[in-house]
Amino acid sequence: MSVSPPSPMPTEASPDTGLSLTAPSLRRRMACWLYEGMLMFGVVFIAGYLFSTLTQTRNALDNRHAQQAFLFVVFGIYFTWFWAKGQTLAMKTWYIRVLDRQGRPLSQSRALLRYVLSWLWLLPPLALSGLMTVSGGELTVLLIGWIVIWALLSRFHPQRQFLHDALAGTRLVHQPPPPPKPRAKR
Repeated sequence: MSVSPPSPMPTEASPDTGLSLTAPSLRRRMACWLYEGMLMFGVVFIAGYLFSTLTQTRNALDNRHAQQAFLFVVFGIYFTWFWAKGQTLAMKTWYIRVLDRQGRPLSQSRALLRYVLSWLWLLPPLALSGLMTVSGGELTVLLIGWIVIWALLSRFHPQRQFLHDALAGTRLVHQPPPPPKPRAKR
């Protein structure tokens, strides 16, 4: 007697893009998240240089809060613009796309809401460290612990989405790689 494997669950498809609305694995999403962080070093470098040049700041600690606010705005522009187009460079590399709940591309306002809510990845441990005196090592443990908890919470969401995506009405989906181009015959 042979037992056939269970048939795969039917997946939703986006009416606009035809993409499967299945979330990428948590491992892929976190790899994309880390890659995005590395790419943000370039954005920070260019934005920091621009800020320092425009404000004639000579010491990194001068105008620190203004520079942090400037970077917050620059990050907001970066992510809102790319998410409204469907994906950042890191998301493109990992074949991940961001859509709204119905599978449509994000509006600028929904992308901005997702950006603001995505700060939940970092703000709770940073706020806690502001209330208590913690060393750099303790802050690192708080941040890593919170990020792990935040990421694992996606396991409890019915569509395996992060909490900030559920709150913003967005979802990360797998975008299949484009088919390979045929090689020209010689």
